[in-house]
Amino acid sequence: MTVSATDLSRLVDRFDDVTVRDLAWLLFAPDLLREGDATLARPFATSAERDATLAWLKALDAAPHALHDHARNPKFTRLGIYAESLIRYFLSHGPAARLIAANVPLRRQRRTIGECDFLLESADGARLHWELAVKFYLHIGDIDGHASRAARLSDYVGPNLQDRFDLKHARLVTHQLGLTSRAEFAALGFEGPWRAQLFIKGRLFYHGLEDERIEPAPEIGESHLRGWWLTASEWRAARSEASDASNDERAWVVQPRMAWLASRKLDAAAAETLVAESAAIHTRLEGTVAPTMIAAYLRDEAGGWIEESRGFIVPDDWPEKARAFAASVQ
Repeated sequence: MTVSATDLSRLVDRFDDVTVRDLAWLLFAPDLLREGDATLARPFATSAERDATLAWLKALDAAPHALHDHARNPKFTRLGIYAESLIRYFLSHGPAARLIAANVPLRRQRRTIGECDFLLESADGARLHWELAVKFYLHIGDIDGHASRAARLSDYVGPNLQDRFDLKHARLVTHQLGLTSRAEFAALGFEGPWRAQLFIKGRLFYHGLEDERIEPAPEIGESHLRGWWLTASEWRAARSEASDASNDERAWVVQPRMAWLASRKLDAAAAETLVAESAAIHTRLEGTVAPTMIAAYLRDEAGGWIEESRGFIVPDDWPEKARAFAASVQ
């Protein structure tokens, strides 16, 4: 019961609190993958659970302090840990499935061989094992620099070139999802049987601003969230070609890693600061030494700002390195 990108934006905009918006995004965003090698997790078993969750989120939005205490820990500096804390809160306090245990380690001869993210029980009594992954990959295309019409999972690389979708997919399917079927798990005494499911969200970024619809890898979810990426030189050229009117109506904001989930709502009071910061980041991005996520905001009729799109600005030498990483044998 996920929604399209357009419907997701409308749904998330029902809520004001940033942390509640991030939780809603995780629960309702389209899956990055199709059903295939892995069964995908479904946060709601019925439309009634979905409606109850929306009502629960609305109440949480009015009084989010308990969620903040749980998820906004200064020690959470990794996006994946933050996302885990949000799903754990939902399973512990929400109106759908019930959390049994989280982050359950499996050990063999004192060595940890894996960890189950979530063990839960659905309303109908099914025992589920969820593995959570929240990923952001850039599609790099063919070696000649042209976009691939039929992409492969290996074409999707992490911005810092330390992660690749095919490798992550293989690890999730062949190792993580099999943890609850191992003897080491059975020895822990959790009554089953268990059904392993993959809870995978995120966004994939494609080269250019023209929204040319590259055919994704066959494993990719049909409605997955999309963004764009440009090199620093391409960003500079795009900025110089844009009209003054366009530049006045659009502002660019650097997105820190912990803000990579849901879009942000900015009111009219933030407009002056936003425009000033937007003007200042252009020079910074043109000389970027590391991939940087930014969001484009447009003025709305109320004088506030709404998010239009997200993308990465990468160093000019990044595509060559990325293509080499995509083609490498791991």
